[in-house]
Amino acid sequence: MSAMQPGTAADPHAGHAMPGMTMRPPATDPHAGHDMSGMTMPDPQADDMATGATGTDLPPGNRPAPAPARDHLADRFWGAQAMAAARDNALRREHGGMTFAMGLADLAEVQLRKGRDGYRWEGQGWIGGDIHRLWLKSEGEGEFGSAVGHAEVQALYSRALDPYWNLQAGIRHDIRPHPSRTYATVGIEGLAPGWFEVGGALFLSTKGELLGRIEGYYDQRITNYVTLQPRIEANLSAQDVAATGTGAGLSTMEAAVRLRYEGVREFAPYIGVAWERRFGRTARFGRARGDDTGGVSFVFGVRAWF
Repeated sequence: MSAMQPGTAADPHAGHAMPGMTMRPPATDPHAGHDMSGMTMPDPQADDMATGATGTDLPPGNRPAPAPARDHLADRFWGAQAMAAARDNALRREHGGMTFAMGLADLAEVQLRKGRDGYRWEGQGWIGGDIHRLWLKSEGEGEFGSAVGHAEVQALYSRALDPYWNLQAGIRHDIRPHPSRTYATVGIEGLAPGWFEVGGALFLSTKGELLGRIEGYYDQRITNYVTLQPRIEANLSAQDVAATGTGAGLSTMEAAVRLRYEGVREFAPYIGVAWERRFGRTARFGRARGDDTGGVSFVFGVRAWF
């Protein structure tokens, strides 16, 4: 046995005959024979390591920004034509461009008051997108045991002015009282600063009579399930309309406070107190017919939407 020096690996092919094999000559060093003893190689991380700067702490460079991607990855798998149609239609609709619809019975209540008890409803529904919508509104009231005192319906086109306000225009038709009236309508409604829901409208009848209405309410959440809603509405007229018992100026006003329980938000019962009053010649027209000119009512009902 021959003696081996420590740290020297033995060649496992030493002494083996390998006919037919050609051995590649070792690569030559292009710098062999050059004297580079006086050269120092720059370290690209030397400055950063010296200052400790990393990531966004590094000073900006002057390299041009990479070109933005002009293609879509999905095009490679589903085809550019198919994906273009999907982006123009389905994708846009699913991200806010779809058609929505809602129905809301804001007030459906019984009014208990001195004398004959009554009822009242106020509801609306719409269909459309974020910008354009078709609205239907209805409200009315009456007394139990007698004909409906007031009933109206409106069909409106709504155009969003900004994220909070909508311009509305269309037609209002008063079914009651007799004689009925049809009005051209223009108004605005939206969310005022402080989260007040407000609205106002003008109504021009086919007889040339001009009416106005302003209303507003505020939902004050008491708990996660209980909401207190103050509400006010005023109706005005530019002239006396004896046929409908409407006097010029401020004709009627109502103020109410309703406490709503929203255990199920789509079906919320409420109780409250409402005050209403007829003013000026409207009150005189009412007294002439034997009607009350106003009063306080205890109300209970339900607010529902779908």
